[in-house]
Amino acid sequence: LHLYSVMAQSHLESSAITINAMISACERGIRWEKPLQFLSLMANNQVEFDTITFNTSISACEKSGRWQQSLQLFSIMMKSDIELDTITYNAAISTCEKGGEWEKALQLFRQMERSK
Repeated sequence: LHLYSVMAQSHLESSAITINAMISACERGIRWEKPLQFLSLMANNQVEFDTITFNTSISACEKSGRWQQSLQLFSIMMKSDIELDTITYNAAISTCEKGGEWEKALQLFRQMERSK
């Protein structure tokens, strides 16, 4: 978030690509709360979300054991016009596995198969 603040103070325009890179760094650092803050900043600054934005945010939550937040992001993504890809479904299914939600995992797997 510090880098994002520096960019804003320097009047540098942030894009989905820039923020996706920051979210990815948080994912590798197992900082699940930061991607959620970036999503909020993106919405406030009218930066468009994309599939990568959500995939990395879902994965960050999943890797930190925050399966409920991960599934909330997946749900938001499903309600939007953003494309769900194989990576999206794999991250959501992995989230369900870590949360002991095997029925939901099977449901998502079937949904992924139907969407092809």
